[in-house]
Amino acid sequence: MIDYTEFPKRKIAILDMVSFYASCMAVMHNLDVEKVPIAVVGNLERKGSVVLAASPPMKKRFMIKTGSRLYEIPKHPEIRLFNPKMTYFLDMSMAVTRILNKYVPAEAIHVYSVDESFIDLTGTEKLWGPPEETVKNIRREIYDTLKLPSTAGMGPNMLIAKLALDLEAKKTGFAKWEFEDISTKLWPVHPLSEMWGIGKKTEQRLNKMGIFTVGDLANANLNSLESEFGIMGNQLYHHAWGIDLSELGSTILERQASYGKSQILLRDYHTREEVNVVILEMCEDVARRAREKNQAGRTISLGIGYSKHAYESGFQRSRTIEEATNDTMKIYRVCMTLLNENYKKQAVRQISISITKLEEEGSMQLSLFDPEKWQVRKLGTVMDEIRSDYGPTAILRAVSLTDAGTAIKRSKLVGGHNE
Repeated sequence: MIDYTEFPKRKIAILDMVSFYASCMAVMHNLDVEKVPIAVVGNLERKGSVVLAASPPMKKRFMIKTGSRLYEIPKHPEIRLFNPKMTYFLDMSMAVTRILNKYVPAEAIHVYSVDESFIDLTGTEKLWGPPEETVKNIRREIYDTLKLPSTAGMGPNMLIAKLALDLEAKKTGFAKWEFEDISTKLWPVHPLSEMWGIGKKTEQRLNKMGIFTVGDLANANLNSLESEFGIMGNQLYHHAWGIDLSELGSTILERQASYGKSQILLRDYHTREEVNVVILEMCEDVARRAREKNQAGRTISLGIGYSKHAYESGFQRSRTIEEATNDTMKIYRVCMTLLNENYKKQAVRQISISITKLEEEGSMQLSLFDPEKWQVRKLGTVMDEIRSDYGPTAILRAVSLTDAGTAIKRSKLVGGHNE
């Protein structure tokens, strides 16, 4: 058994905007998101486009939810379909944050995603009264001001607040869990992937160990979990007991573990030359982001997803190099090697690239036998500065001007979608 008296008990809440994108579009068009079946679709001109958000009536009446496809939505006069307005969504998200900032200081807010934020209400009792009432008042102000409905979970730490939100509050509107609720409210949960932090693959590995509920996980042998999962096994075990020692905002402040980019192409790319163009553009973007943070990586990964018409699904391969890099062309050359070794000459529809095993850029050595290395780095910096000042398309590689290039088109998107 774990002695919960050893752990701090804070007043953490997480607020989640109900069907955020759909709610925003309802506000824009003076609709009631609780009554009108609304779906926000990535691109209304593509039948296979993904539903990004669906209002409660759309989910209940028509069984359309986030991840459904446009062609699955029935023809019905009451259904309202919208393309995303990403700039507007971000503005609304910022408006929510400003309301939160009226109740707690900025350092007590952790924006977890565009529609979810943690707040630490510890010590606000003298200002606003009981934290539960404060959360109720915040939700009311968000609705009265922005017309956005919300749900909220509360707990003594970020983990339990999030679990209370996902497993109860999304059905009831508000839920507060304490450490004492873990055995009765969390342990019965199954399948395991219903718990925040456990994906399908982890669930399958746990199932092979005879672990099927969160209670099984909490009472599993810790040494066995660490042997199977490493340090993550320790985290899984303690999360099953509701233990989370992370500070508010720690997930933002921790050093990033990787830099990556993934995109689904607007059409099938049938030739190697076309694929090379997109890979080079993506390497440029990944390298730029690493340079901006003064980071370099030693492991480079390339993922290729073939067309749905291909006889294979694709591949994901990595290569670790001797010296960390954030040089676009070095990353690109490794990707080309991986492509040469694994490409099956099938039509490509999805590409992903990442660099991991990061280290500070200052650890990169300047070889006496490679005098151009510093010149290349300075050139990259200058290009980054030009793009920062004048936009991502202010300076481009020539391949981006070909029919295969995607950089120009994607520069006009926000969060992967139209503004």
